[in-house]
Amino acid sequence: MAVHRLDLFVPATAQSVTAARHQAVDGIRDWDTELDDEALHTAALLISELLANAVQHVGTGRICLTSRLTTTALRIEVSDSSSLLPVAGLPDQDAESGRGLLLVAALADRHGVEPTPTGKRCWPEISRPTPTKTETADSLPLTRN
Repeated sequence: MAVHRLDLFVPATAQSVTAARHQAVDGIRDWDTELDDEALHTAALLISELLANAVQHVGTGRICLTSRLTTTALRIEVSDSSSLLPVAGLPDQDAESGRGLLLVAALADRHGVEPTPTGKRCWPEISRPTPTKTETADSLPLTRN
């Protein structure tokens, strides 16, 4: 299977998060994969969380959203120009923010943060369904009597 990739450059504004999320999910859906609605909904939530975090912390820098589908996973990457690596922690009970990375950890099969030469990259992955091998009449062994 070919690798699919979509790169979007997103302005660091709150208004851009919704439009970028819709554009990315529509692009992923157009790849005509076996990803179901639940996986697409999870991707949308992950994209929203990571973009909102980037917008909040990057200031006026540029954000890059990359969606990549391989044979094993859908990987979402949000890269920005801030070198400050996020740290997941438990916010105060009354806090209105600070739970984004906890949500990413709960939704993604794998996730991480890594420094880049120009800032950082946050990435979650959603595993693709494992194909089941079913026997059909064409694949059954032939026997002779």
